[in-house]
Amino acid sequence: MKAIITDYGFPTIDLEIEILTAAGAEVTSAQCKTPAEVIAASVGADVLLVQWAPINAEVIGSLDRCKGIVRYGIGVDNVDLQAAGERGIPVCNIPDYCIEEVAYHSLGLALGLARQIPQTDLAVRAGTWKITPPNSFPAFREVTFATAGFGRIARAVLSRAAAFGFQLAAYDPFVEDAVFAAAKVRRLDHDSIFSEPGILSLHLPLSKDTRHWVNRESLGRMRKDAIIINTARGGLIDTNALAEALELKVIAGAGLDVFETEPLPLDHPMRSAPNVVLTSHTAWFSRGSVPELQRKAAEEGARALRGEPLRNVVNRAFLKI
Repeated sequence: MKAIITDYGFPTIDLEIEILTAAGAEVTSAQCKTPAEVIAASVGADVLLVQWAPINAEVIGSLDRCKGIVRYGIGVDNVDLQAAGERGIPVCNIPDYCIEEVAYHSLGLALGLARQIPQTDLAVRAGTWKITPPNSFPAFREVTFATAGFGRIARAVLSRAAAFGFQLAAYDPFVEDAVFAAAKVRRLDHDSIFSEPGILSLHLPLSKDTRHWVNRESLGRMRKDAIIINTARGGLIDTNALAEALELKVIAGAGLDVFETEPLPLDHPMRSAPNVVLTSHTAWFSRGSVPELQRKAAEEGARALRGEPLRNVVNRAFLKI
């Protein structure tokens, strides 16, 4: 059997090799960036482990005996789920790693911007000393902290936000009322998720329905003192529209860890937009999250090789077996 690691950004893949070899596979790796490179590297693959490489319909069509595709991470927008399902290939992600890391990063961005720490820091460095911040802002107990999405990470964000006294709310049409009630989180609909929160943190998957979910029109419905946070997928936000909204003071601030194009282009208007904190897709990281991701991806790959039930199949709706 062959296990192919199409690409990776880790210091080593020794852990994956150990786990997959124990499952009876020969392990090879590459650093593929194009579909053609993936096709060349994955000849005869029984399982693929993928980080950023594009796994499109052409790639999937070339896989003649693949038992599973495992994405290093939570998002799977670089994999054609329908094409894989139609070929009978399950696609798996790792949804239960870095939950705390992303939750704390989201909350850190939100708290810093809500207290205007970056703005005050800039003012002090420029020689301005005032015992009030640049702009007025409410106490946390008066602010609705809401998430778009109410999955694992969103719930972790809100449970931590509760400790700071925020009012909690979320939007997720796919989660039952009982789940909201158990978490003591108020449900918002699609309109009120933009108009009501003082802080809106995005935790949606990226799909054709959610691409540019935040756009010029939806930004115009937000409060002028609102802050938007995105540690999920860059494509959820039309970043040009957001940069314009920040310049025109349509909203008060933004904290972004993910972007439509990464790295963020040097000439992108977001780099010069006011009241924004930018981090370089680091929300997932801690010293422990890296080996956890590698181990869980390799273990899922080993289950696919052995024909065992898989933990996190994300394309069941398309899967034809």
